[in-house]
Amino acid sequence: MSFEKIPTVPTADEVLDRALRRAAKKMREKPNKKRASVEFVEAAYLSVHDKLVSVIQSFPTLSEESQFYQDIVEILYTTDRLKKSLGAVGWAARWSKDHRGGLAKDVRYSSEDNAPAARKKAIARLSSVVHQIEDDLLFLNEVRNVLRKLPTVEDVFTIVVAGFPNVGKSSFIRRVSSAEPEIASYPFTTKGIIVGHYYSGREKIQLIDTPGLLDRPGIERNAIERQALSAIVNIADVLLFILDPSAHCGYPIEDQMSLLKEVEQLVQIPIVVVGNKSDISTLSEYPCMSTGSGEGVQEVLDSLLVYKPKWEPKTSSGQEIPE
Repeated sequence: MSFEKIPTVPTADEVLDRALRRAAKKMREKPNKKRASVEFVEAAYLSVHDKLVSVIQSFPTLSEESQFYQDIVEILYTTDRLKKSLGAVGWAARWSKDHRGGLAKDVRYSSEDNAPAARKKAIARLSSVVHQIEDDLLFLNEVRNVLRKLPTVEDVFTIVVAGFPNVGKSSFIRRVSSAEPEIASYPFTTKGIIVGHYYSGREKIQLIDTPGLLDRPGIERNAIERQALSAIVNIADVLLFILDPSAHCGYPIEDQMSLLKEVEQLVQIPIVVVGNKSDISTLSEYPCMSTGSGEGVQEVLDSLLVYKPKWEPKTSSGQEIPE
């Protein structure tokens, strides 16, 4: 994943300020006033072109990223919206390149007295074009600020932890991995996907803590819940589904079981179902643990690691998120 390497996307004014500074430096190098004006225009247009091209090139090719990251972009912004803004920046870059020679020529063939006016006209046109993509530059910087904070999801054996909000997913991840998710007694504490690691000798095991899933139709799920679905569909090698038989999570066990049935239809990977908060209540048909005291946690982890010998690297084809 290369989103964290994307530099800050400049505003339209920042692009122009940079271009004009470079142009002014070129202008000072030429004693002849008309030639200086020509150099100013050429340098400004070239600087805008180069900077806008660098903005486009700083964004990774989405189709080359894993299906997980493609899904996240689609969930948060839509791929079409991202392509539209990158395309707009590309248009402005091409315009700068295509018109650089002609507008510099207008300055070159103007009279000595009219050269400054021709230079100003050329820069005004350049400024107008760059400001036309102001909203696209702002949008791309917003995308950059969000995507660069996404966790790095590696292609290693991966355990995804799922279930209703507040059932103990974050507590389990904290018990067994390097992650430090926020723990609190209210729903949707986990606002995004948290990645932790457990090391078995030299082998790295990846654990993914998903946001809480609500038992309702896919079209009604919010962006956070859809991220969880993306994780389940495209990342998991084995799924740990945690139930809270005590219902202290705020949801009755019947609703939790209904969600479990939905998830079982959604994935084609092993699912380990465990009841949490065994110090309060238990389920006779499933193993139990207590992420509060730690009782049974290692046994649950061991039951998940049983599936590791069958692990194979994933492809980037992925499955679609059901609606």
